Amino acid sequence: MNTVYVSLNSIDKVKSFVNIVGKYSTDFDLVSGRYVIDAKSIMGIFSLDLSKPITLKIHESNEINAILEDLKPFLVEV
Repeated sequence: MNTVYVSLNSIDKVKSFVNIVGKYSTDFDLVSGRYVIDAKSIMGIFSLDLSKPITLKIHESNEINAILEDLKPFLVEV
């Protein structure tokens, strides 16, 4: 499992993010505090505090390099 941090601080970013992760068959989880939600769920994402970076857990995938490349605009360092 790979763990990165993403910033989803606007509605447009959330929509774009969900479209990108939806292309892959891999499971993605967003973790914010004690909440864990499916990163492919736009409604779930809006239930999180989007004002700060969120932990993204990417489950095992053969496409990890392509996924990380697609997600570059959202990745942040914590």
